[in-house]
Amino acid sequence: MSETPNPAAMTAEVDKNMIVGKPDADGLVWYNVKNAPFDIYGLYMPQAEGDFRRMPDDVAAATNNGVKRNARHTAGGRVRFSTNSRRIAVRAKMPYVTRYPHMALTGSASFDLYVDTPVGSFFGCVYRPPVDFTDGFELTHKFDDSRERSLTLNFPLYSPVSSLEIGLDAGSTLGGGAKYTGTRLPVVYYGSSITQGACASRPGLAYQAVISRRLDVDFINLGFSGNARAELPISAYMAELPMSAFVSDYDHNAPTPEYLRETHCRLYTTIREKNPDIPYIMLSRPDFTTHPEKDSIERRRVVEDTFRYARAQGDKHVWYIDGEGIYRGAELDACTVDAAHPTDLGFMKMADSIGRILRRAMRNGI
Repeated sequence: MSETPNPAAMTAEVDKNMIVGKPDADGLVWYNVKNAPFDIYGLYMPQAEGDFRRMPDDVAAATNNGVKRNARHTAGGRVRFSTNSRRIAVRAKMPYVTRYPHMALTGSASFDLYVDTPVGSFFGCVYRPPVDFTDGFELTHKFDDSRERSLTLNFPLYSPVSSLEIGLDAGSTLGGGAKYTGTRLPVVYYGSSITQGACASRPGLAYQAVISRRLDVDFINLGFSGNARAELPISAYMAELPMSAFVSDYDHNAPTPEYLRETHCRLYTTIREKNPDIPYIMLSRPDFTTHPEKDSIERRRVVEDTFRYARAQGDKHVWYIDGEGIYRGAELDACTVDAAHPTDLGFMKMADSIGRILRRAMRNGI
């Protein structure tokens, strides 16, 4: 019986840049990221036993079944630490791996690493697992030298993680990571699959991560693919979160414009009641032109009406972004993978638009 050809292996034979990452564990010491001195951001009670998660199980279950499942996806999760180790290895265990035909596996189910410096954070590597992995992986990145570095490791956008260990060279240093200086509290983002990160090619290219690096701000990603409908349980939960700003990217998952009208302003008032002075940014869908025009116009009108209501109440800390203008330009048709979910270029343009408003708000000391 002949063996089934492995296209990935065959490609790697002719292009070394397509080779899957490999473990290199000899001489490494492994550390559980749930223990000090690692700093974990963007996840709910990250030191607790069990899978990492983005919100309490009871709130997720009370919201809807999609949120109950997606809350275990680690979008927006980050580990920060410092070390002079040349090798930075990751060993992750995952209950399952999410695969989509239109999203890179390095985005949906892997980690990428950034080097944090006084002048910004810069891409270090993406961990490239085998295409057929099912329950986790172990991979190693090797820097050119052993200088002291502050590092940020971004969690997968669309898969759960049960445990994560970092492997460092024996005898190397290990300390806490860089602290965010842009705001005292995280920015909270709420929305759909776009907010969760579909279809960024790696976690660090979701728009919230881009803004975080540009402005040096912490954030919490509460994007829930297909299931952001602003139900009362999740709205009340978000209103109680300590935050420096709230971004409402809630539009796509409302079943109808009528449902959006019933819930969009209610979400604003729920958040604002508990957070009267924080910047509140609301935007309409950026993929405006790829949906039926009547539907896009009606949904945008709902968001605009919420904004007008807020301004009429004397709210001076509310901003509105017309999503139709986010992708506008010569590259419009390159901003989505499938006429809905952004490419990396689309996410960069979202980061430009939303980040510009956050930067203005930060001048007021959020």
